[in-house]
Amino acid sequence: MDDIQEKNIQPDLKSMYREELESWVKEKGQPAFRAKQLFEWFHKKYAATTEEMTNIPKLLRKAVDDEGFTSITEELRQESKKDGTIKFLYRMPDGQMIESVFMRYDYGNSICISSQAGCRMGCKFCASTIGGLHRNLTASEMLEQVYATMRATGERISNIVVMGTGEPLDNYDNLLRFIRLISCEEGYNISQRNITVSSCGIVPQIRRLADEDLTITFALSLHATTDEERKNLMPIANSYGLKETIDACRYYFEKTKRRVTFEYSMVKGINDSTDHAKRLAALLKGINCHVNLIPVNPVTERDYKRSDSASVEKFKLTLEKNSINSTIRKSMGSDIDAACGQLRRKYTDK
Repeated sequence: MDDIQEKNIQPDLKSMYREELESWVKEKGQPAFRAKQLFEWFHKKYAATTEEMTNIPKLLRKAVDDEGFTSITEELRQESKKDGTIKFLYRMPDGQMIESVFMRYDYGNSICISSQAGCRMGCKFCASTIGGLHRNLTASEMLEQVYATMRATGERISNIVVMGTGEPLDNYDNLLRFIRLISCEEGYNISQRNITVSSCGIVPQIRRLADEDLTITFALSLHATTDEERKNLMPIANSYGLKETIDACRYYFEKTKRRVTFEYSMVKGINDSTDHAKRLAALLKGINCHVNLIPVNPVTERDYKRSDSASVEKFKLTLEKNSINSTIRKSMGSDIDAACGQLRRKYTDK
């Protein structure tokens, strides 16, 4: 597989770590404590404009605006009448559209955010990849999905899932900045244990992530039990086979002691038989893991159908008989274009 990383570029202000912001403030002839104030406006008070920054001198506020104050605009929202889930369509400063989904659970509010505008991974059951990748999102654009959603709902978010449009490990450096900034004690200060990063399986980056000294949850989009089946669903399987992918997940657990989640989207007649469940149990035997069964959301441009409830329950029972812990993901927002990328495509294709 080709090198997937962009060259490092100077981060925008909201993507800067505190020490980087201090250097920038000093370059503007301002005292270092202004960096702390700006950092709090960015990551504790979630300011949408510099006009809100009442304790920042006008000259410095102008410098922030001139540098480019990252803020995203709500273009559209859809709210589920079934469960209150809200899907937001946000416009980026350059006009790119991305989606974020806000979900209310008994244990707190969760948000699923996007890491790229579009996606180049080509998974055949996913709407996000139709049309390919436009660009990576900056750390600040990922942060703003959380902050803008809190501004819109007036509610705090306690769990973050990087599982929306895009492949997070295809935007590795910005992803790491996002995680470290959102979990910074001086900022939003969410526990890294409440952050989940999902990947289709870029093996070198999984291993690299394991060495980052983070406490996040890693989730692998698996979706198949043989290399051939996985290749038919996910082009990434042409670069990395199941054995080396599963070995990378074992390495992740060994390094972090964090249980790995395996996402398994269930497609009717494709990967949802009892034999598939038995093969999956054998594949994951001995790994400290959890399997998240996901009846696939229908996508207009694809002809895949979701597995029926009986098949999903039987699949789950087979895994449990083989000592594999599993749950069936609760369907949230099924009446509001729940599949990743659908709302974005409907809007951009007008």
